[in-house]
Amino acid sequence: MSKALQAGGWRYRAGVGARALAAIAGGYALAALATAVLALYLPMARHDAVTTATLLSFAIYAGAAVWVFAVRSAWRAWAGLALPAALLSAMLVLGRGA
Repeated sequence: MSKALQAGGWRYRAGVGARALAAIAGGYALAALATAVLALYLPMARHDAVTTATLLSFAIYAGAAVWVFAVRSAWRAWAGLALPAALLSAMLVLGRGA
């Protein structure tokens, strides 16, 4: 096998690994932040808001995992998770009055 094919194979595998890490860790972080923000901002009783936010987190996690593998590059996948995570973090900090 030529070196060009070997290098391409390594890059492809690294890209898939980076996307898998983004889907697992980044998707989890995004879902956790969304759960906390939704539980804080949903206009209902606290226990109902927490239950609703937790149920929605499963859809958010699945959507993030699918989206990570749908974009063109691993960089876009990480950026696409980092931007909403930063926004949700800001909303969480502002909502808690910190």
